[in-house]
Amino acid sequence: MNTAGGRKANDSPVLSVSIRVHPWLKNTMTKLLCVYCSSSDRLDPKYSTAATELGRAMVAHGWGLVYGGGKTGLMGATARAVKKHGGRVVGVIPGFMKTRELAFDEADELVTVITLRERKLLMETRADAFVALPGGWGTLEEIMEILALRQLDVVKKPCVFFNQDGFYNPLLRLFERMLHDKFFKPSNMELFRVASTVPEIFVQIEAAAGVQAEPKWFETR
Repeated sequence: MNTAGGRKANDSPVLSVSIRVHPWLKNTMTKLLCVYCSSSDRLDPKYSTAATELGRAMVAHGWGLVYGGGKTGLMGATARAVKKHGGRVVGVIPGFMKTRELAFDEADELVTVITLRERKLLMETRADAFVALPGGWGTLEEIMEILALRQLDVVKKPCVFFNQDGFYNPLLRLFERMLHDKFFKPSNMELFRVASTVPEIFVQIEAAAGVQAEPKWFETR
């Protein structure tokens, strides 16, 4: 039996979760965009402005939000904008963060897990597509795990980098170096899309839908 995204059910660890759902939302079938982003409040305001624009645009395009459940930084900006404009917000947060009062309690659904690994798996499973905003190590680690699973054809969902002001240009150059040195196939570059504006994110999600991963392993002779 396969779960969403193609991950086999018996490959998934047992999750220890606590879920709070508003009763009227139990049967809601909104498609969910997983947004990976920073929880820092010390960023240039341009980043929170873009996150707010994304949240507003998500609702306009019929998307709800699944994310790390925080109320600070770009996490909070995106969640508040989705909620303000009538969209659905699903937060997934480890208990140790919740006890520090970092959770976005206004979320329509707030799932409390124990570990960051559980958080990532649940977000992956609930999402219909992924977008990475500019962020730090946590954001990068989350989106790179999705790309690794995308390469293996375990995850089959659209994946987009929001390359605001060229933030991800150095990473994209690293990908080109990996390709040049044959660490992966040219088709891997089709497994993600890059958007430089918020409206383009939704164009690229549509463009990435249905792209199939090639078998990973190179022929050795």
